[in-house]
Amino acid sequence: MFEFPQFSKSSVKNDVLSGLTVALALVPEAVAFAFVAGVEPMIGLYAAFMVGLVTAVFGGRPGMISGATGAMAVVMVSLVSEHGVQYLFAAVLLAGLIQVLCGVFHLGKFIRMVPHSVMIGFVNGLAIVIFLAQLGQFKVKNAAGEFEWLQGSALYIMLGLVLLTMAIIHFLPKLTTAVPSTLAAIVVVTLLVYFVPALDTRTVVDFLRTMSGDENATIAGSLPTFAIPAVPFSLETLQVILPYSLILAAVGLIESLLTLTVVDEMTGTRGRANKECIAQGASNMVNGVFGGMGGCAMIGQSMININSGGRGRLSGITAALALLAFILFASGLIEIVPLAALVGVMFIVVLGTFEWASFKMMRKVPKKDAFVIVLVSVVTVLTDLAVAVFVGVIVSALVFAWEHARHIHAVTELSEDEKEKFYAISGPLFFGSVSNFLELFDVKNDPRHVVVDFASSRVADHSAIEAISVLTDRYVKEGKKVHVRHLSPDCRKLLHKAGVLVEVNIIEDPSYKVASDTLG
Repeated sequence: MFEFPQFSKSSVKNDVLSGLTVALALVPEAVAFAFVAGVEPMIGLYAAFMVGLVTAVFGGRPGMISGATGAMAVVMVSLVSEHGVQYLFAAVLLAGLIQVLCGVFHLGKFIRMVPHSVMIGFVNGLAIVIFLAQLGQFKVKNAAGEFEWLQGSALYIMLGLVLLTMAIIHFLPKLTTAVPSTLAAIVVVTLLVYFVPALDTRTVVDFLRTMSGDENATIAGSLPTFAIPAVPFSLETLQVILPYSLILAAVGLIESLLTLTVVDEMTGTRGRANKECIAQGASNMVNGVFGGMGGCAMIGQSMININSGGRGRLSGITAALALLAFILFASGLIEIVPLAALVGVMFIVVLGTFEWASFKMMRKVPKKDAFVIVLVSVVTVLTDLAVAVFVGVIVSALVFAWEHARHIHAVTELSEDEKEKFYAISGPLFFGSVSNFLELFDVKNDPRHVVVDFASSRVADHSAIEAISVLTDRYVKEGKKVHVRHLSPDCRKLLHKAGVLVEVNIIEDPSYKVASDTLG
């Protein structure tokens, strides 16, 4: 389940510094997603720590960062508002169990069925979502309790610090790579704001207090404590939490496995999807009994980690432990970090995440793929990642089925005595090509015996069997008989399983070394 990682001095330094950088970026994200879910900020911070630590140690993708996420938070809102936070913990616990079972039964492999066009749309849509989320940091709450855009000097200071952060991240690696440029940028901007009173801008603690409405709010806290969710152990409780658990499990695994694929491409390595499913599930089960809101992989923080040099498990472990240290011992230091620095970091993530090459690609790839890229991007922005991926996969599958449905055709030939007619079928026979298949035959004008040759075709599903049955019935009504040959073993098995649904002579090719077999 877990391999003890091999460390070198260089990898330790890179992973530790990258982990510290990620931990700084996790704080406002965890707080924001806690408010989205309708729970206390500490529940989000606990979730980021526990999910991050468990997946870093046991996950299938070293270097990938997990924590509390918005995709799962939006699912939790109605559950928390209607039934309370204890039901949320129970739902997260059950969702974790479902995710573990998905890993145990090797369902993670199905992520390979996601087309590349869907992946590009997912990445582009996510980049847009991250960008739009940062725009909220340019708003403040007015006296009426409504959010409005920053104006005047406050806006100019915010923009200046964001640009300074981005400039340091971009140019510092050209001078030195001894320290991750992202961490250096956060430290420099924080010190600048702290020691220059004129640079009055909002910090992490200002954000926390604005969101909570509590002027004394802080990220300081204690260790999470073990407690079984305080809900009735009854069928009624299961009926309440099961729908939410299924959605949370699906959303968490989809986002995690897609993020795993993106990190694989960036690092040129391959993660283990089923192992990641188990680790994600275990982390959510831990959340359920230790008072966290659960979570999954975070593509933004994963990009920060990879771009900062974090490649091993130690980077994720450091990020989780550093976040816990902030909560326990260093809340005062983290609370003075300017939001502008973190916004600048996330803007760099947006620029690095978005597939800019997709604009050129649009003119070169088939129109259907270009459409899927745009569709998934738009749906990601308007709804959520899971819905977008489902829509993209379904549309891609329908387009694939439509195209292959048109590929079926037949070459016909009459015997010398014109008593038999041969149909050599080419292309797959499945639900999408059934109509075209039946149109290939001239039932009324064909001779008494018709031979259908599937040497270049394949009977794929029950719809194909039913099509052969319909074809047989048409010929029987005309007093004629159909003979089928060159069926593959699995196709013959499908026909035999169909039993009385198909009554047709099967003529085996001599190469099969099987005697003629007649059904019916």
